[in-house]
Amino acid sequence: METATDNATRPRGFNAPISRYTRWRMMKNAVAARLIAAGGISVIIFICLIFFYLAYVVVPLFEPAQVRAAATYRLEPAPGEPLYWAIEEQTEIGVRFSRSGEVLFFDTENGTTVARHQIALPEEVRIASFANAQVNRALVAFGLTDGRAILARHQYHARFRDDIRTMVPELRYPYGEEPLVIDPEGQPLVRLAVQEDDDAMTLIAQTADQRLLLVHFTKETNFLDESVSLERQETPTLSVSHQVDHILLSADQNRVFLVANDGTISFLDIRDKSAPSTIEQTRLFKNERSLQAIAFLTGYISLIVADDSGTIGQWSLVRNQDNVTKLQRIREFRRQSDTITAIATEPSRKGFLTVDRQGELAIYHATAHRVLFRERLFEHGLQTLAIAPRANAAIALDETGMLHFVRIRNEHPEISWSALWGKVWYEGYPEPRYVWQSSSASDDFEPKFSLVPLTFGTLKAAFYALLLAAPLALLGALYTAQFMAPQMRTMVKPAIEIMEALPTVILGFLAGLWLAPYVENHLPGVIAVFVLLPVGLLVCAYAWTLLPDSVRHIVPDGWEAALLVPVIIGLIALAMFVSPQMELWLFGGDVRTWLTHEMGVGFDQRNAIVVGLAMGFAVIPTIFSIAEDALYAVPKHLVQGSLALGATAWQTMTRVVILTASPGIFSALMIGLGRAVGETMIVLMATGNTPVMNFSPFEGLRTLSANIAVELPESEVNSTHFRVLFLAGLVLFLFTFLVNSAAEIVRQRLRKKYSTL
Repeated sequence: METATDNATRPRGFNAPISRYTRWRMMKNAVAARLIAAGGISVIIFICLIFFYLAYVVVPLFEPAQVRAAATYRLEPAPGEPLYWAIEEQTEIGVRFSRSGEVLFFDTENGTTVARHQIALPEEVRIASFANAQVNRALVAFGLTDGRAILARHQYHARFRDDIRTMVPELRYPYGEEPLVIDPEGQPLVRLAVQEDDDAMTLIAQTADQRLLLVHFTKETNFLDESVSLERQETPTLSVSHQVDHILLSADQNRVFLVANDGTISFLDIRDKSAPSTIEQTRLFKNERSLQAIAFLTGYISLIVADDSGTIGQWSLVRNQDNVTKLQRIREFRRQSDTITAIATEPSRKGFLTVDRQGELAIYHATAHRVLFRERLFEHGLQTLAIAPRANAAIALDETGMLHFVRIRNEHPEISWSALWGKVWYEGYPEPRYVWQSSSASDDFEPKFSLVPLTFGTLKAAFYALLLAAPLALLGALYTAQFMAPQMRTMVKPAIEIMEALPTVILGFLAGLWLAPYVENHLPGVIAVFVLLPVGLLVCAYAWTLLPDSVRHIVPDGWEAALLVPVIIGLIALAMFVSPQMELWLFGGDVRTWLTHEMGVGFDQRNAIVVGLAMGFAVIPTIFSIAEDALYAVPKHLVQGSLALGATAWQTMTRVVILTASPGIFSALMIGLGRAVGETMIVLMATGNTPVMNFSPFEGLRTLSANIAVELPESEVNSTHFRVLFLAGLVLFLFTFLVNSAAEIVRQRLRKKYSTL
């Protein structure tokens, strides 16, 4: 019981300092807890922002095409039926070519006449046929009833007055206004096809008496006045065994297709103009269908064919097993509501537009095998169709004579689920494949945006890296945490963790410029290391057990691993030393040639072995550090209790220590996997960046991260290529997120399962 004396002798304010320190500590704890919570929430927010930004860039890839009717009007009537329609690049002026020879330039927004020209026809001569070359040449040809042809070019120039731009059309005769003689016999040219380049021009004409003429001109340019003169080369007459209703000449002037309305088609090789040859004659339809429309797809390798049922098919030139090029149907599109009346192909992409008799307009993309738009926009059936050079506008004439001008927004037609993740039959390929090839020097290139080779390369690189890193790191962590002497552990663990600070660009540099050539020159020795090293270590360990106890006890417990260092170095040196002899004895002196010819396996200098060695070296510290901490943190009383009950050290390790530390070990492997999947610089510099689908360790690869690093700086902002690279980043992001989430679930279950030990 306290007395007054006790209260008097107690120091004044005895409780005050304790209360003040307690409040200060509680305040610090509260602040720290809030800062940690704020940091965690900030990380989650930033991760979500990254995800939403990637999605924001990627989502436009999958938007459908948008078509808006901009204007409908009736043009001034033409003296003859319309033969051809076109739109200039800025979509401000359209042009109509008529059978009477009239060329009418009109405003696409309202149909008012901008300019009118008349082709100067000889007396008593009429136009019998018409043809146009590829869009970027803007060349047209009029076949006449006297066996001659007139060639003209429609061009457009921008003029500025008071800062207002005006497009001015022009009709020129690049080879003179005098008609060119095509048929010396003077028969009418009932069908015609024309193509040209800077050096030559080729015309294919069918006369009224059913002769097929191949006429080839070489060009000579006068550099003083820039005039062009033509020199005709003697060429033979073409012959086919069927009716010809359509003539299609490729832009390179090397191939011609002669097609009948019943679907019979002949493919002729005219690279040698003096000796054209028929490569193939086949039928486009298996049943009694009739041809309604046919057109070249951009690139002039494929034909888009529509029959009277509304079915559209793509026929492409495919090289078969005998190295012979044949026409083959590679894909088919959904039917439209009625018979298709016209096809217009995009000048710079593998897309095309169709119209039918019910007024339905549809937009397709061949590579993506995708219908981007299909809707009945007009009340009456459509007869003709023309598309702008940038594929952002089109004009269509209906059966009542009304002209419809539409605006098109179709930014990324090349992308579809099948194009990204499925096998695609690309033009010129013998079969469907997974291919990544995003660019080419050719304007009519078919982009190949399959993410499968990149995803496969990412997993392949991670597999070979973990194949080396996981056993070494986990076994090293196991020995370091449980068997190594404490003094040795204080040196080994920091040394391995310092390895993680090495810049990956340095590792990639060394791997690409030093390790890859070294592995190539010592390939048998490198392979032998993976056999010789385990066998040699086991032999040394067994030999150690045979030594007398007096010798073995010289080395303190936990320091035995130091004795293996010279053994490992010696075994590796031995494998490299005997590598030339092994290559000579076993592989005829050239292991790369042996792999190629005997095993059918390709060899790249920068291959998966180099990636596995370099990236495994980078991943080892991550796995080792986390796994070693988990193993070292196993409570000592569990280990001591197991040993006290009679278990051996290895029984204790396998049945107590590893199980207790399994959540940490699993986390180490998953973090190592994430590091390997997201690694950029090593795979960028050491793989050769070849997007191939091959699990061979002797061939290269390309990963998602390396592909982004290589191609993103060169891609056009907001282009399809640009957005697909962001899609690759999103795939990598989601893959890492899902793997980490699954790993956390497994880790929690392991922790719960073994927490009672």
